[in-house]
Amino acid sequence: MTSTKDATGHRGEIRRLLKPFFPWIVLSAVAGVGAGAATVALLRTINQVLNQEGGMAGGLLLTFIALCAVALFGRMASDASTNFVGQRLVAQVRKSLAQKILSAPIDALERYRTHRLMPVLSQDVDMISDAAFVLSSTLIAVAVAFGCLAYLAFLSLPLFCLLVVALALGATIQTMAQTRAQAGFWKAREHEDQLHKAYRAISEGAKELRMHRDRRTRMFGGQVERIVDDIRRVNSRAINTYVMATAFGSALFFLLIALILGWAAFRSTEPVVLSGFVLVLLFLKGPIDVIAGALPNVGRARVAFERIGDLSARFATPEPHLHLERPSSIATLERGIGMRGVRYAFAAPDGAEPFVLGPIDLQLRRGEMVFVVGDNGSGKTTLIKLLLGLYAPQEGEVLRDDAVVTPEARDDYRQLFTTVFSDFYLFEDLAAGEKGESALPQAALPYLQRLEIAHKVSIKDGSFSTVDLSTGQRKRLALVHAYLEGRPVLVFDEWAADQDPTFRHLFYTELLPELRAKGHLLVVISHDDRYFHLADRVITMNAGRIQEDRARAPQGLAA
Repeated sequence: MTSTKDATGHRGEIRRLLKPFFPWIVLSAVAGVGAGAATVALLRTINQVLNQEGGMAGGLLLTFIALCAVALFGRMASDASTNFVGQRLVAQVRKSLAQKILSAPIDALERYRTHRLMPVLSQDVDMISDAAFVLSSTLIAVAVAFGCLAYLAFLSLPLFCLLVVALALGATIQTMAQTRAQAGFWKAREHEDQLHKAYRAISEGAKELRMHRDRRTRMFGGQVERIVDDIRRVNSRAINTYVMATAFGSALFFLLIALILGWAAFRSTEPVVLSGFVLVLLFLKGPIDVIAGALPNVGRARVAFERIGDLSARFATPEPHLHLERPSSIATLERGIGMRGVRYAFAAPDGAEPFVLGPIDLQLRRGEMVFVVGDNGSGKTTLIKLLLGLYAPQEGEVLRDDAVVTPEARDDYRQLFTTVFSDFYLFEDLAAGEKGESALPQAALPYLQRLEIAHKVSIKDGSFSTVDLSTGQRKRLALVHAYLEGRPVLVFDEWAADQDPTFRHLFYTELLPELRAKGHLLVVISHDDRYFHLADRVITMNAGRIQEDRARAPQGLAA
């Protein structure tokens, strides 16, 4: 039942993607059918000329020229319409997928792994573009094929019936081949996801692989080489299935001509009928070859469409009230943020206990420096994501200045924060913040100098000159970004983990206190217990609950 619902959902997404282009698709189809009908009429005219005296003269010549013009312009109109649809469809799919990803709930994105996401955005979209180029010629070939069959039925119904029986046999073989090859393309597409995952591993784990010869050998021989060979083998088998079916189809046409000539040898057949069948069958081989040649592309495009439909369906429910087009505004915080009875549970594998965070009651005040500590898996990151509004609480409420953050206000609430996650992404372009883009280089220079990266990075046209730095330097650059944004709340997730002792000491003893003195609320995930005494509060997480919320001791006792 589930697979049927999924397939229905995918088809619905495909229809939604194609719906804006239906008029152009209809135009392409009508023009293609017109070109095909004109081509069949040309064959009829040629056959008529071959079986009458006087050749092509007078009205017949004008008819021939008119049919040539219809075939020419019909093909041009069909090709142009198809190209228009193909290019616009690919552009729309790319924009639509990007918008869906930007609008999807964070937890949905986290469940859909990157190695599955990227092939859809690149290979599958390109596959649709490739298929669009052959769609027009295939459509015209189909129109010509049906027109030719109609003309043959007009010439001789008995011979046509004999022909249909033989063609039905060929079509059955073609359908069986297409079904088998389609399964092969699906299997190859699944292997592509595995290959993309392996490529990520050899790229992101390059240093570790250099240090471990056995792992490097297994990675190449046991994964990359094996998967590539599997893709080659599956694709080759699928395409060869099409090729053999096409070769059978070509041979079938000549067998049909031999059958018709044999029929004529035993039964009286008018010359116009005999020449018409031979002429049309010889011509029909071309359109049939076009159709057969397009089947692999059509098969792969169908798989690509279904993959895109699957991705669109997974992200079909965007996060509500996520403002992609609303202009930015300066977020303000008067008192603080907090949580009241917040609870969040993750889906667990079969038979396992789900991880549950909460219930959490928490109040963070503006101008505080709060450390969040705890063992790995204690719930620190989940707590921060709920506090940031990245996760919507399943129970309870997030508060801003003692007011509940509603779904409608969640996107505005997020604008309070500047974050540097442990798995952060550093954008090259800078958000100008309050200072404006023209003032960025001067505003950033003191921070770049203090963090000792001014000799490597500058700011020009609102962007960093480079982000090709070590992990520690990139985190320092992200800290510069946080300074320049100037938002009320700054969240740092293990920022000092990749810093040397000098910068770690600078971060805790100088940079954080300076930011606090400016009125920022600071939330710091940390394992550096040497510096816990500097925090206004230390919140200890354990098994998804706040085990302890300890305020800093009075200054005299701390000393």
